Amino acid sequence: MNPFSSSTRLRDMIRSIRACKTAAEERGVVRKECADIRASINENDPHDRHRNLAKLMFIHMLGYPTHFGQMECLKLIASPGFPEKRIGYLGLMLLLDERQEVLMLVTNSLKQDLNHTNQYVVGLALCALGNICSAEMARDLAPEVERLIQFRDPNIRKKAALCSTRIVRKVPDLAENFINAASSLLKEKHHGVLITGIQLCYELCMISDEALEFFRKKCTTGLIKTLRDITNSAYQPEYDVAGITYPFLHIRLLKLLRVLGHGDADASDLMTDILAQVATKTESNKNAGNAVLYECVETIMAIEDTSSLRVLAINILGRFLSNRDNNIRYVALNMLMKAIAFDDQAVQRHRVTVLECVKDPDASIRKRALELVSLLVNENNVKQLTKELIDYLEISDEDFKEDLSAKICSIVEKFSPEKIWYIDQMLKVLSEAGKFVKDDVWHALIVVISNASELHGYTVRALYKAVLTYWEQETLVRVAIWCIGEYGDLLVNNVGMLGIEDPITVTECDAVDVVEDAITRHNSDMTTKSMALVALLKLSSRFPSISERIKDIIVKQKGSLLLEMQQRAIEFNSIVDRHKNIRSSLVERMPVLDEATFNVRRAGSLPASVSTTAKPSVSIPNGVAAAPLVDLLDLDSEDILAAPSSSTGADFLQDLLGVDLRSASAQSGATPAPKAGTDMLLDILSIGTDSPAQNSTQSIDLLSTADVNNNPSTGLDTLSSSAPPQIATTVSDGGMFDLLDGLSPSPSKEATNGPAYPPIVAYESSSLKIEFTFSKPSGNPQTTNVGATFINLSPNTFTNFVFQAAVPKFLQLHLDPASSNTLPASGNITQNLRVTNSQHGKKSLVMRMRIGYKVNGKDVLEEGQINNFPRGL
Repeated sequence: MNPFSSSTRLRDMIRSIRACKTAAEERGVVRKECADIRASINENDPHDRHRNLAKLMFIHMLGYPTHFGQMECLKLIASPGFPEKRIGYLGLMLLLDERQEVLMLVTNSLKQDLNHTNQYVVGLALCALGNICSAEMARDLAPEVERLIQFRDPNIRKKAALCSTRIVRKVPDLAENFINAASSLLKEKHHGVLITGIQLCYELCMISDEALEFFRKKCTTGLIKTLRDITNSAYQPEYDVAGITYPFLHIRLLKLLRVLGHGDADASDLMTDILAQVATKTESNKNAGNAVLYECVETIMAIEDTSSLRVLAINILGRFLSNRDNNIRYVALNMLMKAIAFDDQAVQRHRVTVLECVKDPDASIRKRALELVSLLVNENNVKQLTKELIDYLEISDEDFKEDLSAKICSIVEKFSPEKIWYIDQMLKVLSEAGKFVKDDVWHALIVVISNASELHGYTVRALYKAVLTYWEQETLVRVAIWCIGEYGDLLVNNVGMLGIEDPITVTECDAVDVVEDAITRHNSDMTTKSMALVALLKLSSRFPSISERIKDIIVKQKGSLLLEMQQRAIEFNSIVDRHKNIRSSLVERMPVLDEATFNVRRAGSLPASVSTTAKPSVSIPNGVAAAPLVDLLDLDSEDILAAPSSSTGADFLQDLLGVDLRSASAQSGATPAPKAGTDMLLDILSIGTDSPAQNSTQSIDLLSTADVNNNPSTGLDTLSSSAPPQIATTVSDGGMFDLLDGLSPSPSKEATNGPAYPPIVAYESSSLKIEFTFSKPSGNPQTTNVGATFINLSPNTFTNFVFQAAVPKFLQLHLDPASSNTLPASGNITQNLRVTNSQHGKKSLVMRMRIGYKVNGKDVLEEGQINNFPRGL
């Protein structure tokens, strides 16, 4: 008797759950039903088992836990009747997956059912195995599935082929067992069996090179014949989809031919005619036809070089771009991006259509089309394409302007034919979308302007006119006030006029007005206001007639709520008011910035601490992201490199300020008064010293107001008289110039007479090992010298190798430069560290570290914590 004939309990449960008005009420119904099911399971009543499992499957689909019913599935599968087996297998596929350990218990039942005399039971077992097969089950049941591929019933053969596909995915080693059976399925007349056989062959080709060669030699001709028969077949209602005969089989055949033709010229030649036939005969007015055409294009692009076919394929993609369906246009843009590598000229013919896609209302199509346009740009069409993109930038949506402006800037930087064109286009972008432009873009523009000496006048005039109209664009304002500060005299005097310019009249007050507006405007940020103050300081020297007005503007900022603005205003006012004799040297026009070095650093391929010149280098230790003092003073690396590596602190300040401190010291003959505490410059940089005794020398206070109140003319004398020979000794032992690692004399190696400590393996991964050795300088137990050795355990070379470390507040860490930033394969490099433990004897050393490097062009980042330092450090 059919056990489902009189059962309505499942329906009743579904009705009661659907009648619930709240989630709590539903949970109550499910809780009650689960309790009843548990009670029935405990009673082991076989008559209600199928009903309980059906209810559990519904509860499972609602998202409630049903693990307590898993064993009921196995009991129903072991039942002799087909209805029980059917619901048991259905429950098995829903309630369990391949990760469940209980699945091992069903292997024997599956094996028995795969050999069952009832083909419907065999079909149930194949469906279950194809859905939840694990690697262990695949190995155990592969022979039965391979045998069933030759079964008399086409439905069983179809299910066996699909099950075989899962088996070879789980256990690739079994692929060779299915090669012959799979090839026999390619001769099937039944379309259902044929399409599953093609899928099995595709999986085998992807997994096994042996299978790929076998099908390439034995089956390519037969597959081409099958595809030709389907393409030329008459109308068949049972296989027709929107006028295309069995498009699913079309697509599977094309995918398999793509794999067989890739890398094999002979196979590619065989399929050329049929691919051209499919591409020309398939209708493209319905989705089914477009799907077939897309797969045909993919196949043409993947097989060996057939230039005429590729032109045909790219023309099909061009037709796709005119389709109203967004999905079709999107996949066409994706394929065209790949096709550029094969035939750039054929894609260029569709450039106008691609540009129209950039203006599409759909955001995903806009972005993809923009990427394609950037690939289409070359030296011949850069001006035309850039003009089109900038024209669209004016009317584009706000949310798209960031991507569009970034891409335009990238195109202009890469393909700019001349600097004046580059500057013009960048000014247009900054004028239309300046607030969306990233910092590195306008930094690069300033570098280019700095290098184009013949265009300084033209650029500052163009920026002046632009900033009057587009004052709300923050980035444009920054570039404009930088240029006005540097080249304001060229703006006022109309120096360097070009033939394409119209003369303009700009007074000194007009130039200062622009900079003052940048400071007083409420929406200007800290960077803009700070740059404006610097520009005013420079203009005070370039425009002496209005220096008093400039001074008044600077003085107003002393009361700013922003600490940075207060500090700059006080310092700049002191320079304007008290140090007029050195002001012109301080605010000289910036030297030409090294464009090549900037581009390399911007690309991230050269750390800021690496110099490309042969001058003595200022090394920054690995672990320091940038050179803090160099960035603070806004100096180019070459400015510092000009100083010898043995420069003292006084020499460095002499170069910075443009005054001869040594001669001034000799003339005054003054001796410094000792000063308790820390040196002023060290305080600014937050760099500590070892002991107060080492810092007893008075520091150089450039803007000191201690004596100026009594005698304003002694400001520079104070600066000059505080540079005795002791400064070189003090600063070389202090922290400020150690930070630059090269401006102070190299200290002699200290004797290491302390106790010996065992080396440790600080970190080890599959590719990298770090070993630490330890020593202590005599008479300083708080300090530990650590020698780090980085060992490459892989066969690949690591480039751009950087070691970074962080320690708690009670520790101070100093990193010397590594012996190299390239770690060779199976080689090693070294680096020295110095750790000072202020809680020596109370707290042990601990360190967090990060290692970054590149392997085969890919960035790798490893992190870890080191806790196994020897005791007593």
